[in-house]
Amino acid sequence: MATVAESPVVTSPVAATPTDATRLAVEAWTTYPNQTRLLSRKTLREAGERPDAGLVIAVRPATRHQTMDGFGFALTGGSAELIAGLPAARRSALLNELFSVDGGGAGIGLLRLSIGPSDLSRAVFAYDDAPPGAAGPSPAQFDLDAGDVHVVPVLKEILAVRPDLKLLATPWSAPPWMKTNESFVAGALKPDCYGAYAAYLVAYLAAMRARGITIHAMTPQNEPLNVKNEPSMTMTAAEQAAFVGGHLGPALRAAGFGDVALFCYDHNCDLPAYPLAVLADPQARRFLSGVAWHLYAGTPEALAEVAAVHPDMAMWITEQWVGTDGTFGPDLAWHVRNVLIGAIRNGARAVLEWNLAGDSAHGPHTPRGCGACVGALTIDGPAVAARNVSYYVIAHLARFVPPGSVRISSTALDMLPNVAFATPDGRIVLLVLNDGGAPTRFTLTCDGRTVTDTLPPGAVASYVCPAVPQAA
Repeated sequence: MATVAESPVVTSPVAATPTDATRLAVEAWTTYPNQTRLLSRKTLREAGERPDAGLVIAVRPATRHQTMDGFGFALTGGSAELIAGLPAARRSALLNELFSVDGGGAGIGLLRLSIGPSDLSRAVFAYDDAPPGAAGPSPAQFDLDAGDVHVVPVLKEILAVRPDLKLLATPWSAPPWMKTNESFVAGALKPDCYGAYAAYLVAYLAAMRARGITIHAMTPQNEPLNVKNEPSMTMTAAEQAAFVGGHLGPALRAAGFGDVALFCYDHNCDLPAYPLAVLADPQARRFLSGVAWHLYAGTPEALAEVAAVHPDMAMWITEQWVGTDGTFGPDLAWHVRNVLIGAIRNGARAVLEWNLAGDSAHGPHTPRGCGACVGALTIDGPAVAARNVSYYVIAHLARFVPPGSVRISSTALDMLPNVAFATPDGRIVLLVLNDGGAPTRFTLTCDGRTVTDTLPPGAVASYVCPAVPQAA
């Protein structure tokens, strides 16, 4: 197992050891690889003294790392279409389950949107199908309803449940008339269209704002080194730096969108040289807030590598799929080990899995889009047919770790990968995976408080410790 690189720490005063009167029960929410428990609750009673349980995970709230921005999924055009097709009462219940922070909701606080189509749209389209040689989008040309027409209505219903939801927007391709091959697949942005494309992206932000939807963050290109997807567009690090520094960044500020956080890269962890090159460009860097990553190649240590050079840049995992060739138990363990624990221990402030919803045939998708992507939900016609593994992966943290929580220090164990947080309301949350081949008993200690539990192999648990009551 690769060595975990811890992100920068801030140390605060050590909390006083609680008295017996302050020892409270701890909730343990567990998911088992055989699915006999799916985010199921049990209560553990704190022990007055630490029992002999072998392995110990010591949580140290005084040692603080990054502040968390949220957890969620991509609301693709296809997933919005499926959700919109549910009967109104069933749709309302589902959105409350997914986004509510009250009454046992999953607490999703972050969604990724595609600017134009993604490969999980039903068809490709452009908001501005101007003829070749056009100078750029105009209010008369730009049509937010050119495709993926269910996204805005579904988003409005979601925002009624979760008004503080944060939105990340990402383009998969510029309109073909702006590209070197005049196609939705592959090709690069024409240098003489940099200004027009920046205006196109600004027009999207403005159109969403006019519908009452605020975009909080964006990336300039999804998977800029992927030439196979439909849609897709290539963008080298030098091209991205030139586009961001010379066109997109200035256009955002000039149009009043300077508060939109701009993340570079948005591709795999095997090539940290790409974001390092973009961030090395002084013109681009002054407009950037962080780096977006996927984990289809490389390891989470890439986040810490870049953060060590640019500690002021936020690191987000913005996509990770589940494929049809996987099974629940191994997928649960891999995603929790790498996408959650590994990435967050290496500095990730946000984690998004891929598609929120697909049907049983793994659509909708474009003709050359992903036909093997499993959504967090399977929706067939008027019913939610299944909640799949990525639903539980994200819910294990989104439900208990709201934005504004801070990662705190916890003992790193190969057999029990884990990560811990202090929430704004004073709770301590610890996520643990039993990565071994046998049931494993361990003790959790935090500020003199202890609980002991046993996890089956491959099981995941979120331990929620209530705030220590303050003395009068």
